[in-house]
Amino acid sequence: MIFDRQQMREIQEAIDNLDEEYFLARLFPKPRVPKKATIRSALMVSAHKAKHLNKLDELECDAAIINLEDGVAPRYKKVALLAAALFIQHAPPTAPMLVVRINPLDAGGKKEIDFLNPYTPDAIRVPKVDTRADVQEALGLVKEPIDLHLSVETKEAWRNFKDFKINERVTTLYLGILDLLADLAIPQSTLRLQNPTIDHILAKFLISSKAARLHPVSFVYQKYQDLEEFEEWCRYEKAMGYEAKACITPDQVQIVNRIFSWDRQKALYIKERFEQMQKQGVSGFVDEKYGFIDEPIYKDALNILQK
Repeated sequence: MIFDRQQMREIQEAIDNLDEEYFLARLFPKPRVPKKATIRSALMVSAHKAKHLNKLDELECDAAIINLEDGVAPRYKKVALLAAALFIQHAPPTAPMLVVRINPLDAGGKKEIDFLNPYTPDAIRVPKVDTRADVQEALGLVKEPIDLHLSVETKEAWRNFKDFKINERVTTLYLGILDLLADLAIPQSTLRLQNPTIDHILAKFLISSKAARLHPVSFVYQKYQDLEEFEEWCRYEKAMGYEAKACITPDQVQIVNRIFSWDRQKALYIKERFEQMQKQGVSGFVDEKYGFIDEPIYKDALNILQK
């Protein structure tokens, strides 16, 4: 835990009472060195719940998405922003990547970015970004070295997201599939395994993101108690080529980390074996351990090791 129980109770009381002065008296800009890592599991954390924020140093996810947008009532948004900054300020280096999901730029997001910049979260995630110009505006607001993450959740963003890689600090895309389906007037009942429409959305989001050198994070599975189907989704998406998924519970995180893990030992073996054979002028051969190995398989192993 970041704060002890007494401090946590005080913080939650300040949130409940909208006591902004409590936080302002304890906040001071403290630049951090942002983490740079490839995300597998991205866990949503409510910015107005002290008990959730207080576990940032214990979470097993790769990225904690400190949420100021959906799920935070308008009256709590300002004090939730202050609470987010306080916990970022005190989070130890062992904490996962800290990504703040702000409100849309035209609905308070610009002011939130300006406030968060001095506290140096690892990334700021901007929702409702529709065009390349929107990305350019957001990037201009988010100060270096903070990365910029984006949500793809509107039909306009769906048409344009392949062009969102305007800078190396723009690194990650999140698929907001329920919002996207609603904006496209497609029934959310279509969101089920092996539905051709959903398969098309998942495949296009994956391939277009990868082609643009952006890291795609698949959608949040809302039925958080149904871990069996969640695991089915994870296995299905991994088979499609996904490497990351958004989560809303620690139990989901454990499943994602297990299924989307990379076999580094196998990749290292393939790398060393291929390079050994390459020195002998052989670029394709049958290995007794892993079968046929050629250059494409070697490159896949290098990609895994790079992560």
